[in-house]
Order: sequence, then structure tokens, then C-alpha cells
Amino acid sequence: MNHRRWLNARHKFRLARIHFDGSVENRNPPLTISGTDVLRQVENVNIIFGKEPEVEELGKRQRRDHQAIDGPLQWRKKSIFFELPYWVNNLLHHNLDVMHIEKNVCDNVVYTLLNQGKKSKDNLKARKDLKDWGVRPDLWPDENNKYLPAIYTLTKENKHTFLTTLKNITVPDGYSSNISRCVDVKQCKLGGLKSHDSHVLMEQLLPLAMRKTLPKEVCYVLIDLCSFFRNLCSKVLKVDELNQLQNRVVLTLCHMEILFPPAFFTVMVHLIVHLVEDAKLGGPVQYRWMYPIERYLGKLKSYVRNKAQPEGSIAEGYMAEESLTFCSRYLNEIETVFNRIRRIDDEPDTISSSASTLFPPVGKPIGSFTYFSLSAKEKLQAHRHILTNCAQVDPFLQDIIRRQLRSRTRSSSVIDKRVHREFAEWFSRRIRNELNGPHSDDLKFLAMGPIDCAKRYNAYNVNGFKFRTLERDEGLKTQNSGIFGTFGTRSYASSIDNQMQFGGVPYYGKLVDIIEINYNGRFSVTLFKCMWANTTTSRGIMTDDLGFTLVNFTRLIHIGDNDDDEPYIQAKEAQMVYYAVDELAKDWSIPVHLKPRDLYDMGEDNDVTFHECEAFVQNNFETLFVNGEGSISLTRSYF
Repeated sequence: MNHRRWLNARHKFRLARIHFDGSVENRNPPLTISGTDVLRQVENVNIIFGKEPEVEELGKRQRRDHQAIDGPLQWRKKSIFFELPYWVNNLLHHNLDVMHIEKNVCDNVVYTLLNQGKKSKDNLKARKDLKDWGVRPDLWPDENNKYLPAIYTLTKENKHTFLTTLKNITVPDGYSSNISRCVDVKQCKLGGLKSHDSHVLMEQLLPLAMRKTLPKEVCYVLIDLCSFFRNLCSKVLKVDELNQLQNRVVLTLCHMEILFPPAFFTVMVHLIVHLVEDAKLGGPVQYRWMYPIERYLGKLKSYVRNKAQPEGSIAEGYMAEESLTFCSRYLNEIETVFNRIRRIDDEPDTISSSASTLFPPVGKPIGSFTYFSLSAKEKLQAHRHILTNCAQVDPFLQDIIRRQLRSRTRSSSVIDKRVHREFAEWFSRRIRNELNGPHSDDLKFLAMGPIDCAKRYNAYNVNGFKFRTLERDEGLKTQNSGIFGTFGTRSYASSIDNQMQFGGVPYYGKLVDIIEINYNGRFSVTLFKCMWANTTTSRGIMTDDLGFTLVNFTRLIHIGDNDDDEPYIQAKEAQMVYYAVDELAKDWSIPVHLKPRDLYDMGEDNDVTFHECEAFVQNNFETLFVNGEGSISLTRSYF
């Protein structure tokens, strides 16, 4: 509570009594205490480290008597770290663990929304606190200790929708554990969440589940809270963005004080307001939170074979592993901890890869392959996409467009369609007529077109992702078939417009087939065949009131039935998304963008550009909440 202290001195929430604890907030944010000030306050504190001495006399153990302390009574102990010479000058004395804070905040939010027994922070005692404070009378209990459900409490139908959404979401390999095992739709309960489950739930899945189950006011505030954790846990943090993030989270916590009871704001919820300052001093949270420490403690625990002597077992296991690690440095051509491949190995096989300059090898197939024959239509569609997306072929494409534009008998849109249909054949004739020209051998083989025999795979690693076809994904608890790409599209203002505009259009699809076509043994290209949602019209893509993008896979485009369709993309162009189905509108799905696990922004130019996994859209709270002395309905009259 009392997060209004961090607001601007002239913010109107400071004068809003009825929406908060009934008082006006005039205090400034608390000052940061330096290490020198802390040392001065605790220098007179005498503390004996270690266990209390055992008393031989029988009877009840007595508490150790504390010495009287002169000065502030907020310190009962002097940290042993002050014996280090640099500790007094350390700017960050207490590192807040984002992992446990996020876990506890997630539990508070989820169990309060579900009103799940003792874990909920909205109970009779919380309602009586409001009555004692004299605020929010619509939430007070009556003489029989009965009270109306709050605006954030889910109804039975909404609980079913909320939990069904969580249970049916499937995510890619290595993204998280199977959260559906923690969901009990029949009893409307959620339990057994681990720390990383709460991390994924808070930053990704919770907004998807509550977008249609809670009132708009509650959704906006909680989505903004999820967006805060998502921004804070980014791999790259910028100081100017952190300053904006701090102002935003203070405003979010103040709006949460309007909605939720005082019992909701435990110490862990309050620590949110200090996380940004910790990030400024300590850097990204990935180097400071408890995930690697917890994993290593679990590894040490696995060394225990004799439970009667756990310390000795851990010591022996640690020495044995260190000895094996040392010996492994002298072993060649054997997989060790130092040369172990990554989880997603997308490095091309140097033995089978070609040396083409046009299409260097990209990615690595997974599993076995089968041979099949390309139909004339498939061959044309695949070859045309390769031609129109090759930088060395682009001058020829511009040449044929200029030739067609010389004729004023047709509009530009008609010319563009004709070029799309005839370019592959025109390019082949052009290169054959100039066999003695200054064209490279790769370009000549490209003009000849691919052979009819092609390879088919079920899985492929590329761009740091593991892609699987829809058929391979069936029956699995994971989803690795979502495809996203931004592709250049030519457009015209009207049928008589000759000024072509070239822009990137986002396309969402699902991977249907993975093929590798061969150009007469010179080089080969891997293509993904997808079923694409029609994102060129509002029937295939839309954005809801909360800023979520939805796509409709009952409205498809480029399905491959016509020669002009383009169902193929190159493997290097693919980025991964996963889809969460809207339980109230089954035809629509929400795409969630991903970034490769090993991708870091090093400030260098990269040939592969990934879609930014931006946080959720920030909403304007001023249009949702009545400031001042106006009343806000915090209860719902239906059960």
C-alpha cells in the first residue's frame, strides 16, 4: 500500500481519499540510505554469530536477551558482510530476487481471481479491513458476514473459460513445462505451479486467458503488470526506458490499490516498486535471479546417495565430476561438457552442404527424409519464389517490369500480375540466350530450374528454432508448426495507377510440408510450405480492444490450388510463433511471437531480423478510472 508516495507531487491520486485508504498522501518517496549511513546506524549493535549455546539445565529454552540499542530500532543485526572492506561503498547491498517476487505476485493474482480457498487474498478479513478503514462501503460484509463478489472475481462460466484456455495452450519445445497438468477444469482450480511456470504464466499466458473473462478495467491493470515483468526480464535494458518503466509501474500499483483489497498487497507485491532501481544498479535480472542457483542446488542434491551423510555424498560427487571434467579435456572426438551441441543445432552439415554463393546452406534437417516427385504446379510455385527472393535475380526482375511498363495499354496492376506469371519462363529464356554472357554458373543452373525429384522432412532447425510439420505435431503436447514472416508485397492505389508501392505485409501460417529441391546437383534450397491466414483483409486478421492480434485460419490465402499462389517460403525467412485459440471464438487464434534462446543484441548489424517480442499494449488508464471523488463500482451483482 501507499504507493502514491512515488507519484508526481501534483498527481491527482494524491488527493483521492475514497479510492485509497481514506487519507491524502503528501509524503515524498523514501530516501535511499547509503552504506555509510547503514554502518553508522548498526555500529553499536553487538551480535554473536552462530547457534545459541546449549543449556544443560532441563526446562524450557529461554530466548537470548538482546542488548539495548541506541538510535533507530529498525536494525537488530549487523551484517557480516560489513567486515568486507568494499561493502560499505557497495551501491546494491540487497539484491531483490525477481524469481520469487514474480512467483508470489503471480500466486496472489491468479488465486484471487479464481477465489481459490485460503490462497485468495479476498476473504472476510480483507473485507472487514475495508470496513474498519471506512472506505469502499460496497465491499463491506453484512451482519451475516456475507458480501458481494468483487469486480475481479471470476464467475463460474468465466473460470471455466479461463482455465480451459490455459489447459489447451500448447507451446514450443523447451518453452515451459506442461502447464495443463496444473489445471483442473472440473473443480475450477489451479495448483502445483513451479517458479518457471509462474514466470511463463505471468509474462505470456495470463493476459491471453483473462482477456475475455474479466472487466476491461481489471484486464488493463493486470495486463500492464504483466507487461512490466516482461520488460524487466528483457535481455537488454536501457536506462531511459527504465525511467519510463518506473513511472508506469507506480501508476499500475496505484490502480491496483483502487481495485484490490489491502490484504492483496503483501511484502512481495510492494517490492515491485523497487525492482527497476535494482536493475539500474545490478543490470539485467538474468544474472541476479535464483534460477541458476536453484538448478545447481538441485544438481548437488542429486549427488546424495547416503541420506545419513548428505554432506559427504555431495563432496564425493562433486570431486568425481570435477575429475571426469578434467580428464575429458584430453579426449578428442567425444562429446563432453565443453563441446556439447546446443539444444537446437541449426549449423549446416559441412559434409553435405554445397558451396553455392547464391544459396549458402542454412539450417539443419532433423530425422530421416523421403523422396517424392514434384508436380508441375509445385515445381513452378517453388521455383518462382526462389527467383523473386534472390538478390542476384532482382535486376532481371526490374528489367522485365520496365519492359512491360513501356506498353501503355495495360495498367500497372495487370502488368504486375503478368510479370508474376511469366517471369520464371522469361528468365530461363534470357539466360539460355546469353550462355556466353557474364553470368555465373550458379545463375545458369538456377535458370534451368529444379529437378522433379525432391526430399521431404518432418522437422528442421533454422534461425535458432525447431520447426515441425502439422502432421508431426499431432498428438504432441508441444506446438512447433507456427510460422510468421514479413514479405514484400506490391500494391497500387487503383487499377489505373502506375505508381507501384512496395511494402512489408505480416503473414501468419502453419507449417504443412518441408521440402528440399535440387538444382541439377549444383545446389539445393529448403522450402517451407504453409497454409497462410488471409492477413490482407479484416476477415483474416484483426486487433481487439486490448491490443491483441487475432488471425483466422478458416480464411486462407495462397493455398496452392492455382498457379499464381505462393504457399512456399525459404527456410531462412521463417520465424516461429505459437497460437492460443480463443475459446469463445474458435475460428480465431492469438499468435505469440518468440525469439531464439541464444539470440542477444550485441549492437551489430545482423542479416536476420526477428520480430520484436514487444510487451503488451499499454492502455490509457485515464479513460477507465474516475479520478477525484467520483465513485467506481467495485462489485458485480451477478454470481
